[in-house]
Amino acid sequence: MSQGRRRPLAAVSLLVTTASLVAACTNAPPPPLVSETPTTQPPTSTAPAEQPMPVEVVVGVDELEGGFNPHTLADLSPTSSALASLMLPSVHRPGPDGRLQLDTTLMESAELVPDQEKFTVRYRIRREANWSDGAPIAAEDFVYLWQQLRSQPGVSDAAGYQLIDDVASRQGGKTVDVTFAKPFPGWQSLFNNLLPAHLLRDAPRGWSTVLDDGYPASGGPFAIRQIDLDRGEIILERNDRYWGPPAQSDRIALRAIDKARQVEALRSGDSHLAVFGADTGTMQALRDLGDSVQLINVPRPATVEVLLRPDSRALADIKTRQAVLAALDRPALIEAGTGGGPAEQLQSHAQVLAPSEPGYTPTEPAGAFPAKPDPARVEKLLDEAGYQRSGGAWMRDGRPLNLVIAAPFEHESYIRVAEEAARQLREQGIQATVVTPTGDQLFGEMLAANPKTGEPGGAASVDMAIAPRPAGGDAAANMAAAYGCPGVAADSEQPFPHNAAGFCDELLQPTIDAAMTGRVPFGEASSIVEPVLWRAAVALPLYQQAQVLALRPEVKGVEPGHGMSGPFSSAAQWLGTYADNDGY
Repeated sequence: MSQGRRRPLAAVSLLVTTASLVAACTNAPPPPLVSETPTTQPPTSTAPAEQPMPVEVVVGVDELEGGFNPHTLADLSPTSSALASLMLPSVHRPGPDGRLQLDTTLMESAELVPDQEKFTVRYRIRREANWSDGAPIAAEDFVYLWQQLRSQPGVSDAAGYQLIDDVASRQGGKTVDVTFAKPFPGWQSLFNNLLPAHLLRDAPRGWSTVLDDGYPASGGPFAIRQIDLDRGEIILERNDRYWGPPAQSDRIALRAIDKARQVEALRSGDSHLAVFGADTGTMQALRDLGDSVQLINVPRPATVEVLLRPDSRALADIKTRQAVLAALDRPALIEAGTGGGPAEQLQSHAQVLAPSEPGYTPTEPAGAFPAKPDPARVEKLLDEAGYQRSGGAWMRDGRPLNLVIAAPFEHESYIRVAEEAARQLREQGIQATVVTPTGDQLFGEMLAANPKTGEPGGAASVDMAIAPRPAGGDAAANMAAAYGCPGVAADSEQPFPHNAAGFCDELLQPTIDAAMTGRVPFGEASSIVEPVLWRAAVALPLYQQAQVLALRPEVKGVEPGHGMSGPFSSAAQWLGTYADNDGY
């Protein structure tokens, strides 16, 4: 098994600098003469003012991975979601009913402009909305995000941005007019987690790695004080330049510890709360803590799936892909990925919507996947694909059926699923090898190459992948991003990146486009698209990611989060306990 690894990150201190005062020793002057007249002013005390202890919330987490770009599949992790909630401004956020609502802390308004030749949305940003370095949050941030998400490979929410024709600045950048090539009813899902364009636009490192070390500025209630991934700790502090309501606590400490220590830290009070992926044993240990800890299952906006890429040489034949699915033990794959934890309760049986999304219903054809592998079906399908069993392997044209399964090395659960899938395939005589490139390599290069253009990048070298499918936002846009054919930029005729599944059905594309533009309701389009996807055997959904929120009573204001925004979306209201001043 080959492995890629991101550059190790040293301790990084961002946004906050401390000044040291050095006192010089001098000879003591002679005592002053005693005045014969009484002083009219009281003596001034030289004792230093006692600094108040900071109010802190300590959060236990699974792990703190490098890479914090919430718009890339490579960085789609609990860490990036948490930090984005705390520091990146969004035009819309989920409301109490889960539907997107305008964030009036950032925005004055966002509305369709009537009587325009093209579908146009006008955004008015509050004058006082600034990044923590003093730069205004403005049109350039909208432009930067649009330009990156329409063209960069491996992004998680590209489809809506690819419909945009132009992003124009007005009134000093505080009014933004966004013009679309076609109507897009899902426009409220765009321009969330804005990034500081003035700091990133000309950064020497590329899009895929420019946020590996954190955010260079904050547009939310907290800012990064220190990132130390070697120690497994991120310290956040209140952003004093935030124009909105100030955070209730002075700082939040994220600490990555293993599952056993998570439970012990909650027991002892060293952690106020924990948000992590617990297995069966850990869930029982948490329940054993009794009423001292409240437990809440929190779904995350991603479904884990097995991709079977039609553009790979080995899996170009639909019969071969169907045979591979018949060889897999789906419950065992789910167990490998979830460990019997909260995500096991969110098993996925649809190709677009995640189990916790509104409108989700299973679309999987009845009997499509037996409870256990079906060797007879595997043999029948591979025979039809032209393979013959020889010496324990399946051979065609003198070559064995040998599949390469990729999983990003940063995500341990994905690797466990990949290794379990490889083991199951070998039991059916299908050779399989697991590779673990970095997430940037896998999603930004290997799975994003468009085979029709002959781009290098290794698309054909990866037959299968364990990958996330983003959830939340606009369902039609998610369907287009996951399974739509790559379009072409109108201003340059440059093809957009291919989807991670390597799938394109020209006959299906008009239906996907009609759902995006609102000409066909999503439910109606989905009823046409989903059966084709199941028959094509390009993706096997497994489960929606989920974590357990374990909460002690001394911290107040913690909520699971509306929709799939997660508990960190309420962090500005968290009120913790007094912390030791040491190290603050």
